[in-house]
Amino acid sequence: MEKAVCIISGGMDSALSSYFAKYRDGFEIIAVHFNYGQKTEDKELQCYQDIAKSLNAIKMIDLDLHFIKDIGGSALTDDSIAVPKDGLKPGIPVTYVPFRNGIFLSIAAAIAEKEGASAIYIGVVEEDSSGYPDCSESFITSLQHAIDKGTKPETKIELKTPLVHLKKEEIVKEAKKLDVPLSKTWSCYESSDKACGVCDSCRLRLKGFEKANLKDEIEYN
Repeated sequence: MEKAVCIISGGMDSALSSYFAKYRDGFEIIAVHFNYGQKTEDKELQCYQDIAKSLNAIKMIDLDLHFIKDIGGSALTDDSIAVPKDGLKPGIPVTYVPFRNGIFLSIAAAIAEKEGASAIYIGVVEEDSSGYPDCSESFITSLQHAIDKGTKPETKIELKTPLVHLKKEEIVKEAKKLDVPLSKTWSCYESSDKACGVCDSCRLRLKGFEKANLKDEIEYN
């Protein structure tokens, strides 16, 4: 059975992406998670561990990348920048972490090459996200070229983004079909006990459940 490196944040999108890798595409899972000093770091780590175990991952790797917090520039890592709670607006929000997915995918490529994995799964969503530039299909295509050029000639790693053109309600519905443990995922940018319900990520999640006519089982304030 071929292996896939799955980047699992602990959120709903990356959980579904990983379930697609295992139950739709038939890969054995190498689960990878990054701690980068985000405000909900401990909660996301626990959710990642729960998801990876539910996938029977053959290997679990969590890495500390706290230099991302040191770089700063994002409301997710800088306590002096408030997480917006007044709804989605045009433009790139302050919750964007500079080149985060570029950093994650570069490390995932190194892991995939070392482990002999043939695919990397990442749960980026282009059409119904907060507008992050590193979630776009064109960005992923560019990273694919870079990985092809920057690895050994015999290394063949395909970047897979099964959610990139899905809406949030479609993600919720697909997750339910595959019995993804959505109650063990976390989306809130700021709170770790009860989700705030008003940050961009909470709003997108709640909107997805509402449009899918399903109830979100996590707790909200």
